[in-house]
Amino acid sequence: MIKLVRTIICSRVLLQLGIWIRNYAVLLYVTDLTNNNPVYVSLISVAEFAPIFLFGLIGGTFADRWRPKRTMVWSDLLSALSVVAVLLAVMNGGWIALLAGSFASASLSQFSQPSAMKLYKRHVPMEQLQSVMAMSQTLVAVFTVLGPVIGTFIFMQFGINVSLILTAILFLGSSFILSSLPSDAEEAASGGAGSFMKELASGLRYVGSNKALRTLSMTFAAVGLASGVTQPLQIFIVIEKLGLNKQFLQWLVMANGAAMLVGGIVVMGIAKKVKPQLLLMIGLLVAAVCTIGIGASSNLWITIIFLVISGLFYPCIQGGIQTLIVRNTEGAFIGRVSGAITPVFMGMMVIGMLISGYMKETFSLFAVYLLSGGLILAGALLLTPLTIEKRTKAGRGRAA
Repeated sequence: MIKLVRTIICSRVLLQLGIWIRNYAVLLYVTDLTNNNPVYVSLISVAEFAPIFLFGLIGGTFADRWRPKRTMVWSDLLSALSVVAVLLAVMNGGWIALLAGSFASASLSQFSQPSAMKLYKRHVPMEQLQSVMAMSQTLVAVFTVLGPVIGTFIFMQFGINVSLILTAILFLGSSFILSSLPSDAEEAASGGAGSFMKELASGLRYVGSNKALRTLSMTFAAVGLASGVTQPLQIFIVIEKLGLNKQFLQWLVMANGAAMLVGGIVVMGIAKKVKPQLLLMIGLLVAAVCTIGIGASSNLWITIIFLVISGLFYPCIQGGIQTLIVRNTEGAFIGRVSGAITPVFMGMMVIGMLISGYMKETFSLFAVYLLSGGLILAGALLLTPLTIEKRTKAGRGRAA
């Protein structure tokens, strides 16, 4: 089990590093080439996020049908080849291919991620699962801090061609590391042999019939909308609330990311002692308070304190959600459940991003952050029946 987790984590390190180098190389190259044209810059985000809507559930369904090791190896290998194809296009002056390459690579990750969850479900003991999930979130936090710095440095020093070559090498390295995983076992049918569409529909029915998964979906929707309405407005916290230059935003992001790293380490230590639903609810309640505090604060240090506290508790949210998904899902459905619930968050986040600017103009910056905090609080309250039910079952178990 330890070797399997270590292998997947090592491959994710290379994959995350490649993604950040690619993302920042593409972003900076396109802004230089188009003179900061906001339309083309926004297309970069579309290329990176659209696959989550288009292929989240589809990729999860195929992940349930395919063998997880083989799926992950081929996904990373094809991602590397797509980067090579983009590099050849860029060398011939076709920079639009950068967007297509980002889209293709992000699409392939929708097949790889559910397969990793499937392997965790299959091989990691239930009492250690939450620690493994916390470790995965800590890895994300590390690259939230280091990724932009590394990606920007490599592009500024070596340019787009070297950045893309390095990205392809890192993706290939991830594929090579994953090839050392134990061979896949034969897959059990997930709901009887049938067509792809039948299996996809059965996955949606499975989520709909599972009370815990329905509750998590509603919580994800509320938190996604809350994240979306504030994400585009972070720059205005720096400019309007704090009266600082917009470049200062990067330091706030790094402070938040560093706190996420520390929080992830702490969560790994306490994961076995705290139930995931309680961990998730605490994380959401703290996030709600911090979001409102950030929107209300006009003092730099108070804002930083709220950002740090929020970052410290963020791994509670992600670790709690991922653990609950894995614990409440049968192994044969893990890909489709992951592929169905994640797009709920992303879809609501995009809706929030679309209305955030209008809301700020109509009301105020603080009103938007107050709404966001209220939505996160609503997401926490939605978990109450699930928490009470778990406590009731635990009490009955002790009584028996």
